[in-house]
Amino acid sequence: MPTDRILVVDDEEPIREIVSSMLSNAGYKTQQAGSGLQALAVLESGEEFELMLSDLMMAELDGIGLLEKTKERYPDMPVVMVTAVHDISVALAAIRNGAYDYLLKPFEREQLLAMVRRALENRRLKLENRAYQTNLESLVSARTEQLRQAMADLERSYDITLEALGDALDLKDAETEGHSKRVTAFTIAIARAMGLETEKIRVIARGAFLHDIGKMAIPDAILRKPGPLTPEEVAIMREHCYRGYHMLRKIPFLYEAAEIVYAHQEFYDGTGYPRGLKGEQIPLGSRIFAVADTLDAITSDRPYRAAQSIQAAREEIAQWSARQFDPKVVDTFLQMPDTIWRDLRREIDQQVYRFAYAQKNTKVGNA
Repeated sequence: MPTDRILVVDDEEPIREIVSSMLSNAGYKTQQAGSGLQALAVLESGEEFELMLSDLMMAELDGIGLLEKTKERYPDMPVVMVTAVHDISVALAAIRNGAYDYLLKPFEREQLLAMVRRALENRRLKLENRAYQTNLESLVSARTEQLRQAMADLERSYDITLEALGDALDLKDAETEGHSKRVTAFTIAIARAMGLETEKIRVIARGAFLHDIGKMAIPDAILRKPGPLTPEEVAIMREHCYRGYHMLRKIPFLYEAAEIVYAHQEFYDGTGYPRGLKGEQIPLGSRIFAVADTLDAITSDRPYRAAQSIQAAREEIAQWSARQFDPKVVDTFLQMPDTIWRDLRREIDQQVYRFAYAQKNTKVGNA
């Protein structure tokens, strides 16, 4: 049973009672505050909370104001905004100010509990990673430095909204669980080895993490079809590149990442899709991602074959250099030691396992 403490902030008592009841029935400990100012008083009294659920529109001190006053003093406490305003710009403003995510009223019990589980798991992973990085500093060596940097960049690239989108895609396409995180880590490692600037790597990481987000718009009957797709179904499946681009390009901080998503199935020789781009017409992030994606695909179990070795992936990628892949990216990849890929895969798979284990225990506790 979960024992995390949650502060529920809302100026409407019936809503506070309903939310608190849902959380209490799920095993969480809750405390209520009827305003932003009252919530501050509770926090300043010394009580500790693992999560705060706050209404966005409140008198005197609204949700964003409360968020601004708490994020510096309580950085490890994620905040989920609850609002009835169906305006994505308001929700994004809260996220830009440090909120973990938002819920739109009215919401169902399972929506609330799923959001709470994700926020608390995000907090736990961040604390674990912080402890891991602190301990790692005393053991840094030439072999592990690149791994540490890649993992640090990966954590920074997990913008709050991106993780929520990635989790949603995993629920829809569970066959590739952990794929988005692994391929993002691989992409970061290659980009770093190529000497790219940190900000450029962050943009590329966002594109890699969201590369398949367009599959959210593909019908389940096609996405989860066990057998071969018909030509018509293949055409629909290939639309996921444009659909992902269309979903992301209107969000300012994802505009560049959207271009990577759009071009992630293009081939260096111009035989890819959806636009048949060639060579440097393809964004560099997409060219790096292509190698990382193939590495993960070859070294992961699939329903139709077992995982193959890293050496097999190296040979396959080298064979398709200058056809499917950018030769410069391939050269960098081939110079990198196998230990990087093994360590990154182990690290990501452990995170996925911990998340799945926590979810399973929560479900058992709620039963």
